[in-house]
Formats: sequence, structure tokens, C-alpha cells
Amino acid sequence: MKSMVVLVSGGGTNLQRIIDCIGTAEIPNAEIKLVVADRECFGLQRAEKHGIKNVIIKRGKNFSQKLTDVLPENTDLIVLAGFLSILNKEFCERFPGKIINIHPALLPKFGGKGMWGHHVHEAVLKTGEKESGATVHFVTSGIDEGKIILQKSFEISPNETVESLADKVHEVEYSIFPEAINMVLKDY
Repeated sequence: MKSMVVLVSGGGTNLQRIIDCIGTAEIPNAEIKLVVADRECFGLQRAEKHGIKNVIIKRGKNFSQKLTDVLPENTDLIVLAGFLSILNKEFCERFPGKIINIHPALLPKFGGKGMWGHHVHEAVLKTGEKESGATVHFVTSGIDEGKIILQKSFEISPNETVESLADKVHEVEYSIFPEAINMVLKDY
């Protein structure tokens, strides 16, 4: 059984998708051992509802060390699912190839500091992009710079809004996140 830790900062819709996929064996032989949030958020309530141990570690200088301290032994994969804090270089280097993130754009475009949520969608529309999508990538010390695991795109319609674009990106995320998790877990 593969052991995962999921990090969240918000509503936890991608966390819920992972929980559901484990329940249906779309993500086979895996379990979420711990959900960590960097603030009070609905993602923690989702974990609680499913009986998954959860903890808040407030953002700050020692965040990465505190996270290391609570990680269960033999954690196979650390999944960032709408997680907004930046993990420090030491943490990323301690778990090479074991941390993945989902990003609401087609990396390498629209990645980096400040590129999250509606900020990404606003930038995509402002620059007149013809397509958008989502990317699952490995986490390294460079923000959104890790190797791409899986990416899926769609055409942007002429009357697209930030909200409609966000909805379409979420659908893509729900599609590719379980697949990317399976791809990574197969390698362990």
C-alpha cells in the first residue's frame, strides 16, 4: 500500500477527487495518511469527514521543518493540491521525485511566484492565449520549474471569463491528477 500526504490551502476539491479515486480504486493500492494545511480551510473538513488525520502548520520561517517533523514514516508521495505555501530548497532536495503539484495552466507558461488561482486565469486571458489547461509536475526548489509529469489542454472560447476558464481548468485537473499520481506511484 502506497502512502500519501496531501497538502492543501483551500476548498480541497482536488483532495476530494483523490479521496474518491482511492475509494473506487482508480488510484489503486494507495492511502492518504495525512492532510496538512497551512491555514484553516475547508480541505481540513473534507479530510476529517473521511477519517483522515489532518493538521494545520501555519506559514512561517520554520514551515518546512515542521512539515518534515509530522510526515509519517515511509511516505511515498507528497501531493500539493491547491497548496499555496512555498516549500524551502532543503525540503525539496530531501524528497526528490516524491513531491508533485497541480498547476492551473500549461507550464512553463504562467508559472512562478504569484501565479496561482484567478491570477493565472487573468494572465492567460489578458495575453490572448488560444488554449489553457493544467499541468502536474514534480516540485523542485524553483517555483513551478520541476519536470512535467502530465499536461492537458483545451481551446479557450472567444467569450471566456476568468470564472468559466477556472471551471474548465478544474475539470482538466480532476481528469489528469489521478492519472499523474498513478504514474508516479508506479515508479515506487
